[in-house]
Amino acid sequence: MYLADRSAPGGAKTAPDGSPVRAPAVASAVLALGSVSLITDISSEMVTAVLPLYLVAGLGLSPLGFGALDGLYNGVSALVQLTGGHLADRIRNHKLIAGIGYGLSALCKPLLLLAHSLGPVGVVLALERTGKGLRTAPRDALISLSTPVESQGRAFGVHRAMDTTGALLGPLAAFFILSLTVDGYDAVFGVSACVAALGVVVLVLFVPSGAAPDGNPAPARPRPAAPPQPDSGDSAAPAAPKPAAVDVREALALLRLPRLRALAACAALLGLTTVSDAFLYLLLQDRTGIGEQWFPLLPLGTAAVFLLLAVPAGALADRIGRRTVFLTGHALLLAGYGLLLWAPGWPALPYLVLVLHGMFYAATDGVLPAAVAATVPAKLRATGIALVGTGQALSRFGCSLAFGGAWTLLGSGPALAAAAAGLCCCAAVAGFVLRPTAPDGAADRTRTPHPRRPRGTR
Repeated sequence: MYLADRSAPGGAKTAPDGSPVRAPAVASAVLALGSVSLITDISSEMVTAVLPLYLVAGLGLSPLGFGALDGLYNGVSALVQLTGGHLADRIRNHKLIAGIGYGLSALCKPLLLLAHSLGPVGVVLALERTGKGLRTAPRDALISLSTPVESQGRAFGVHRAMDTTGALLGPLAAFFILSLTVDGYDAVFGVSACVAALGVVVLVLFVPSGAAPDGNPAPARPRPAAPPQPDSGDSAAPAAPKPAAVDVREALALLRLPRLRALAACAALLGLTTVSDAFLYLLLQDRTGIGEQWFPLLPLGTAAVFLLLAVPAGALADRIGRRTVFLTGHALLLAGYGLLLWAPGWPALPYLVLVLHGMFYAATDGVLPAAVAATVPAKLRATGIALVGTGQALSRFGCSLAFGGAWTLLGSGPALAAAAAGLCCCAAVAGFVLRPTAPDGAADRTRTPHPRRPRGTR
């Protein structure tokens, strides 16, 4: 799948008749990574679709216990994400770290066949989320390094659309497996393990090792130097210096960038009031009485809307500003909370909430890393993305714990009302903190300005 640019970039190749040849708007590395994510998400969403019901109805967890486990599910990946991003930048091999993460997640899927109590399930989920944490930042860094800054919203949108195609197919596969087999949960976990292994194979065979910061393929490795020849009067070209390794001090210095600090703070603040997907689907079932047999299909509504709108939302963010689109996504999520609170009797409520949920993800999931990539140097791209992602995921970990406790003690209605009020306040604060200092979106759509020339020079 290639999307053509409206105009050929400067220096682009020309056809024999002199007309410019349009380069693909989405790099082959993005499409390869999107294919890996599509396959892996089929595997992951097969498990995610049945896990809340399996834990609550099958293992008898309370909402508080499920909140703790769901928080662990997201919190472990948050802690590991920073490590994965820094390692990828330090060893200059994003594909290797991403591959380790995908491989670890694939190895954990068959272990769910052996875990039938809370303790073992928690350990397996923690290991699986460790794999996700390792791969997320290197994967997003590969996407950003393969794409020009002005097109990164669209590139992330294409990747998220392919990723969401897997999220759409995974619950469908889980639904049919549960319908056709006697021991449905174990069958879902077994098939999920096979699909995850296929994703690792595709990563190894088709994803390139890296890309240059301007969106061009990484240069080929130089051939070994020939033996020195007698001096003929011509000076030999100096060897290219090897890039210095990124150390921890240099990575932490990223926090001195004002725009990155603002993005990290706002992502964390909004994450504190973002109810997890699993809780949202449990809320829908609790307030509308959806049958258990239909529960695995609820993520399909979110995934279908996300799939349709991910690319348009990313392109819109490139055009009008990522701040505007990002905050609009949270406003749509707030509208979904309001419907769950004040319109539980509407027959169309599940459809409306799932549509708003999918629109929220389309406006935020790819837009945030695109905004981060535009503020971080290329050699620290994975680390910068991981810093923001870690803060956001840790906040969502806290939200899961708090929401599960509030549901257990106060009920689902008061817990959701508190989350909605908090989201409204946090969105207002984020809108103020992220206010543009230039025309809306210019700061995160353009490249870093060139240094000023000294006075008196031209």
